[in-house]
Amino acid sequence: MASTTANSANFKNYILVTLAYWGFTLTDGALRMLVLLYFNQIGYTPIQIAFLFLFYEVFGVVTNFLGGWIGSQFGLKVTLYSGIGLQIFSLAMLSFLNPHWVQWIAVVYVMVAQAFSGIAKDLTKMSSKSAIRLVVPQDAQSSLFKWVAVLTGSKNALKGVGFFIGSALLAAVGFINSLWIMAGGLSLIMFSGLMLPKGMGKIKKKVKFSQLFSKSEEINILSAARFFLFGSRDVWFVVGLPVFLREILGWSFYQVGGFLACWVIGYGLVQFLAPTLIQRFGSGRPPQSKTIQFWTFTLTAVPAAIALAIQLGIPANIAIVGGLLIFGVVFAFNSAVHSYLVLAFTDDDKVALNVGFYYMANSGGRLAGTVLSGLIYQFFGLVGCLWTSMFFVLAAALITLKLPDPQPSKAIPSGTAKPNAWKASDGD
Repeated sequence: MASTTANSANFKNYILVTLAYWGFTLTDGALRMLVLLYFNQIGYTPIQIAFLFLFYEVFGVVTNFLGGWIGSQFGLKVTLYSGIGLQIFSLAMLSFLNPHWVQWIAVVYVMVAQAFSGIAKDLTKMSSKSAIRLVVPQDAQSSLFKWVAVLTGSKNALKGVGFFIGSALLAAVGFINSLWIMAGGLSLIMFSGLMLPKGMGKIKKKVKFSQLFSKSEEINILSAARFFLFGSRDVWFVVGLPVFLREILGWSFYQVGGFLACWVIGYGLVQFLAPTLIQRFGSGRPPQSKTIQFWTFTLTAVPAAIALAIQLGIPANIAIVGGLLIFGVVFAFNSAVHSYLVLAFTDDDKVALNVGFYYMANSGGRLAGTVLSGLIYQFFGLVGCLWTSMFFVLAAALITLKLPDPQPSKAIPSGTAKPNAWKASDGD
């Protein structure tokens, strides 16, 4: 009886955390598209648009680094709904933006608002993932573990839906009204926090600041590769690609948002299926160092091929749409294998600290890619962004050559409950 009650409570908590994470993810994707398309519409340059996202990424790095410590000291319920609250504040703050302000004042104002959104994103992300580990016990039924995969596999798909929602709202009701609609939706989600248990994830043991830095050579190698891998995506995807589709190809808000939404949704689905596909068509064993080396070196060719196709005069619509589909599939496999390996190289008592360090590198790569996306597109166009992407992937591939295979004592063994953890791991 007690076990049934506990399972029912865990499932209820899972649903609450998942709904909160889904709601936030939708507004996060929508806000990115709103800001990008709106400021492009009113005449901002690619470099200026990139700087609008600068604090978003900078504070994401900081929050990833400190997130595990914050959650352990104050509880995951506090950090989860603090993240949602900060997102509501950011949306409301942006709604008071005056288009008649001096441009540099408007840029700084949006950067500060985006800083709150960046903190909100990583507080919510860290809290939801950690909370799932608490509400889904290691010895739970396999059907419950499948819900973990649903959460992580759906995150990028929902972010893609958010891209479309943001562009559709901008076209339908304008910038300010869109912000208030999203803020209102998140406010409703805040009430779900009243039903979560207090002190969830809070521990009494103090964590020393020095413990926040990874001392594992394998984790350091993976983190360095992760930095360049995600930098390679954002260096052309964040600013260069949407501006190119809007300004050069003349796509509408609906077309830009819809295309990027479909890409991210497809990327999320491939990412969700990647573990099953690799195990079914590979050796049947969990990924080894050669697995990530294969997928990273394969990815190196994709942005180079797209850039060459454009330079050789192949219609940009064909080159970009076809190339981006291939890039998304190969990148999803890379991300899924990365997310497994960080668990395979981590001891149980260091999971939170190592994963936090690893995702800090992830945010650092996104920061570098975001800034370079605007800067390089301004001077060298989309082709320059693509060649930079190729060099970033090549750097990630060369770094992985130093990676050993996971040891049996640390690796997540095949055929036990833990492969579900790698199936459920999230590649942002």
